[in-house]
Order: sequence, then structure tokens, then C-alpha cells
Amino acid sequence: MPRFSRPSGGDGYLEGQVLIAMPGMSDPRFQRAVIYVCAHSPEGAMGIRINQAAPRLTFSQVLEQLDMLPEGEAINLPPPAAEVPVHRGGPVETGRGFVLHSADYVIDRSTLIIGEDVCLTATLDILRAIAAGTGPRNALLALGYAGWGPGQLEGELQANGWLSCPGDPGLVFDPDLDSKYERALGLIGVNPGMLSSLSGHA
Repeated sequence: MPRFSRPSGGDGYLEGQVLIAMPGMSDPRFQRAVIYVCAHSPEGAMGIRINQAAPRLTFSQVLEQLDMLPEGEAINLPPPAAEVPVHRGGPVETGRGFVLHSADYVIDRSTLIIGEDVCLTATLDILRAIAAGTGPRNALLALGYAGWGPGQLEGELQANGWLSCPGDPGLVFDPDLDSKYERALGLIGVNPGMLSSLSGHA
């Protein structure tokens, strides 16, 4: 995961916000994407997509692939762990896991505290804690992340590629992925039917 220094004033930076893809998004990988921005500074930005499930992959299967859970032992996982959703976090480092989670679980020097009750941890320790039933209250596991180089996200925002809304934890951790796009737009009072008329106009 890239490391970004935190901007001093925060003005114009979207860390802790949610990006909502406009209908005219040129990159097909981000159509109808809802992305929680984990870091944003002059050095670039990174975020986790929160509305696209990893197909046919469960949390227990991820643990098995990492040799953290003996095959066939998924039935013994505590209920919160068995229900942790696995997302496609973005096209960068898709073989690596990132956990967005509530702030009731923090690992010193490993957890990035981002916004209101939303943190990011990318170490195996948090997966072990979730599997043992001692992890955070809310969590989602993402494979990969979305990344932007210096000035790239700003350019896409100016070109009306994205809208942004508050990074509400209720939206981030809601298991109903199909409604997140419309719900995110609703947080800023935008009707999805109006978006096509806004797209492409600077």
C-alpha cells in the first residue's frame, strides 16, 4: 500500500470521503463505483471500492488460502467472522487484502485511522482477530485497492468523473451492495436520473 503524508490543512482533500462514479466514467472498471478514500495528499490518493463483491469468494476461503484456517473448519468460525464480506477493492495489488473496519479495533503502528469510525488495517493480525471473534464490530475485507498518482484524482474530479459524499460508516459497512450507489447519491441529494445531464460538463 502506498504511503502518503497527510496534507496540513486538509482543504480540497477527500480523505474519509466517498467517491461516486459519474455515468460518463471512461474506465469500465469503475462504472457505478462507490469508493471510500483512505488517503489523499499531493502525492496521490488511494481508496477501497465498497460496492463490488469478489465473486464466489468468502472470508473463510480467504483464510484457508492464507493457511490461517484448516480446510473444512469454516463451520467453527464465530458468526461475525463468517459474515465478513469480501470485496473487489480495486485494480491495484489484487492479491493483497485490506480491511476497512470500525474504530473499536486498532493495532498500534499498523492501523490507519481515517474518518468517523472507519479505519484501515492491512496486516494478517486483524484477520486472525476476526477469525477468533476478537476483531472489530464492523469490517469488510477488500482484495486490491484503487490508486491515483499525483494530481490524477484532482483531474478526474475536474472532468466530472466523480462526485463525492460524506464517508458515512453506515454506508461503508452496509452489506446491501446493490443499493450503495443510489444511497451514496442520496447523501448529497442527487437523483440518479439527473446524472446523465450532469456528466461531461465542466
